[in-house]
Amino acid sequence: MTQLLFISVGLVVGTVVLAGVLGIVFYNRLVTLRERFRNAFAQIDVQLKRRHDLIPNLVEATKGYLAHERETLEKVIAARNAAVTAVDKAAADPTDKAAVRQAASAENSLVALLGQFRIIQEDYPDLKGDATVRQLMEELTSTENRIAFARQHYNDATMTYNAYRQSVPQVFVANAAGFGPAELFEVNDPSEREAVAVDLGRG
Repeated sequence: MTQLLFISVGLVVGTVVLAGVLGIVFYNRLVTLRERFRNAFAQIDVQLKRRHDLIPNLVEATKGYLAHERETLEKVIAARNAAVTAVDKAAADPTDKAAVRQAASAENSLVALLGQFRIIQEDYPDLKGDATVRQLMEELTSTENRIAFARQHYNDATMTYNAYRQSVPQVFVANAAGFGPAELFEVNDPSEREAVAVDLGRG
């Protein structure tokens, strides 16, 4: 009887110790994966700041040619400023899903307006031939490629974290320790893309 009691107690203690060890392992892994997607967002932030810095220079370089497009240029600057605010908030805490969603939406609105700006540029041969404008546009294109790469890296890290967090038994540790799901950096609602269309009528 005593031997059975010792065995039972040993099994209970062993189970508790094993659960504790696994809990620590799962917790540490969650921390590692969370830090990876946070760091990946920091890389997005670096590239987005580069784009944000280029836009005022581009607007300044083109406004002399685009006297009839002042409203469009003002919209680009407004969208840029909104994106700066949204991205700064998301960069401060990439685990804030609402902030990341807002940053992605603001950036997509900005990209849509930049796309319209490129269309307008085609109508102004002198503008296309300006060396400064051409250089800024090349830098902007290069930056957008870097942003795309950084976003992909972030989304990959986010999906890895979310998949691990949602797996059993890690999900129990994640919920208990406050590891919430992470947000992808993308626009999920197609209507958000449509909403950023602007009227570029001249006059």
